[in-house]
Amino acid sequence: MAIFETIRRASERAPGTGVKRTSRWLRRRMPTGLFARSLLIIILPILILQTVLAFVFMQRHWQLVTERLSAAVTQEIAAIVELIEASPDDAGYATLTRIVKDDLGMTISVEPGAKLPPPRPKPFFSLLDQTLTEEISHRIQRPFWIDTVGNSGLLEIRILLEDRVLRVFVSRNRAYASNSHIFIVWMVGTSLVLIIISTLFLRGQIRPILTLARAAENFGKGQKIEEFSPRGADEVRRAGLAFILMRERIERQMEQRTAMLNGVSHDLRTILTRFKLQLALAGDNPDLENLNQDVDDMQSMLEGYMAFARGEAEEEVGQLRLSDLFGKIEEDFRLHGKSATWRLEGDDAVRVRPNAFARLVGNLASNARRYAERLEIEARHGDKWLIITFDDDGPGIPAEARDEVFKPFFRLDAARNLDASGTGLGLAIARDVARSHGGNVVLSDSPLGGLRATIRVPA
Repeated sequence: MAIFETIRRASERAPGTGVKRTSRWLRRRMPTGLFARSLLIIILPILILQTVLAFVFMQRHWQLVTERLSAAVTQEIAAIVELIEASPDDAGYATLTRIVKDDLGMTISVEPGAKLPPPRPKPFFSLLDQTLTEEISHRIQRPFWIDTVGNSGLLEIRILLEDRVLRVFVSRNRAYASNSHIFIVWMVGTSLVLIIISTLFLRGQIRPILTLARAAENFGKGQKIEEFSPRGADEVRRAGLAFILMRERIERQMEQRTAMLNGVSHDLRTILTRFKLQLALAGDNPDLENLNQDVDDMQSMLEGYMAFARGEAEEEVGQLRLSDLFGKIEEDFRLHGKSATWRLEGDDAVRVRPNAFARLVGNLASNARRYAERLEIEARHGDKWLIITFDDDGPGIPAEARDEVFKPFFRLDAARNLDASGTGLGLAIARDVARSHGGNVVLSDSPLGGLRATIRVPA
């Protein structure tokens, strides 16, 4: 019973599994673009409709007309055979030939003592050959030979009588619906015209969506957006208007955030300057060393605030050569007695905000220099993405803290901190710059035993 129960359950699961596999197979082979999918939605019904119409037309109309025409021709030939057999006199053949030619549009001849030639090979597809063969076999019931492919304009039919052979030449149009292909030509031609019109219409509808996508992508990269106005269908216009409003809100928040940080930093810097002046006037007093250290720490924090504010500032997109940037890092490591190597795949020049991107790469490199002896940089500049990987042999960052270190003012005392002053803004600035370019910075384990920092931004 357990075996039968197992078989039953397997049979119940099998149809669902097959459907899921077929669905996955179709999804993998379906086009992903909206334009291609829309064309597929239009073209598939047209092709199915044409196939059904062509099949019905072939089965019902074309075959029916051909059968009737072939039956009429066969009846006329049967009448000629009866006349020849009723008057075996050779003198009447001339009159019969003239009447058949004038009234029936056929050419006949009688060959005494002749025989039928060997059968011709059947054509692969010939509705006329099949229909005419059936009609002659049914109505005349005599040995015959037909040629439906020898001369494109004429049909030759030979009927074996008792001691002679009747040869009949008749126009192909008399027995075959030869102009029926015009229907298919018109159907295919009209469908092609409709597909072309649909393609042009879809291009006009897809273009505003592509424009909106490019505007959103450029905004995500931090690039300057050209004049953008919603166009297209109502739904696309609403999406474009929503994007414009969202962009304005984000830009306004960025401006307010930058202005607030600049204002706070400026006011606090003024107060710190007074503190430093008062401490300097107080002279060298060991009791004031802790206070001097606190003022220096606060000054470092303010510098971090300013750096964070500058990361949000407006900067034009320009060209930056990665080799120059990596060369400075290599030289900096050499001056500190440490090793830094780099490797670049793809184009050397990238379109980014140069100062902000240099700050991003410099922060990650200086962090590795501070806590590691060796750094390996690998950059892959592809068609869609720029990926820069920093691998060092330092102490690393615990896995449970790799998300926390990206928060502003987070200080990791156990292992390492990105910012030299310990303000906890280094990684926050790095990720902020990467995200302003439409990318991100992630941390993971390095093959060298330390930390791996990966920058991934659109190319």
